[in-house]
Amino acid sequence: MSIKIENLVYKYMTGTPFEKTAIDDVSLEIKDGEFIGLIGHTGSGKSTLIQQLNGLLKPTSGKIYIDGEDITVKGINLKKIRQKVGLVFQYPEYQLFEETVFKDVAFGPQNLGLSDDEILKRVKRALKIVGIDFEKYKDKSPFDLSGGQRRRIAIAGILAMEPKILILDEPTAGLDPKGRDEILEEIRKLHKEYNNTVILVSHSMEDVAKLVDRLIVMYKGKNILTGTPREVFKEIETLEKIGLAVPQVTYLIRELRKRGIDIREDIITVKEAQEEIVRLLRRDKK
Repeated sequence: MSIKIENLVYKYMTGTPFEKTAIDDVSLEIKDGEFIGLIGHTGSGKSTLIQQLNGLLKPTSGKIYIDGEDITVKGINLKKIRQKVGLVFQYPEYQLFEETVFKDVAFGPQNLGLSDDEILKRVKRALKIVGIDFEKYKDKSPFDLSGGQRRRIAIAGILAMEPKILILDEPTAGLDPKGRDEILEEIRKLHKEYNNTVILVSHSMEDVAKLVDRLIVMYKGKNILTGTPREVFKEIETLEKIGLAVPQVTYLIRELRKRGIDIREDIITVKEAQEEIVRLLRRDKK
């Protein structure tokens, strides 16, 4: 499912002395099935932007098209839009409220008026995708589980709605490295399985470098850069000026090149660096 944004403007507290422009004339397009990374410093407009994609916030001006349908028009059925566009907020585990894991994940599908068989099927599938054993956990209270498990269950609740567009706002915030890697791997797998459109909001350059097809960089409410991670991370000076960095391995590669080592300059992941260094060592042994 595609997204098209035209000349989008969003202002907080319009008409008051505290008026602030959070989104400033943004136009962009996201194709069906793309995996997008949305990055930017705190206050850049990332969260404000994504909340308009399922109608939680209404633009001050501009248009948003979801699969060709303008969701900014008066009288639009927002319930229908939110079935297509699933939004996982930061720390989604704080939104858990049911007494069992099953009831929490089933809450959304039940509101869609689905049959009991279809609800069961969706809950099982969603829990499997996020790596939670259905039989083991279905009757447990989500509040008795670890933080990482609660995060997975909250994400499963959105997945059970089977949205065509999935938006994740800092899904790994506050998790330890193991929990972060596990969640990101589940997100990668679900995108591969569903082939849906995914937007990942993240502060971690390492995470987006490994996962996404394309990056959108926000700064002071504007979309200032877009391209593949490799293209965007070439713009080191631009990113540093707006308070962002590139993956740590990119700095390492730049330093190695300064010291005369003939290593590829477009490396953005640890795996790529490892493979290139092994290649160089093998070459030098010949």
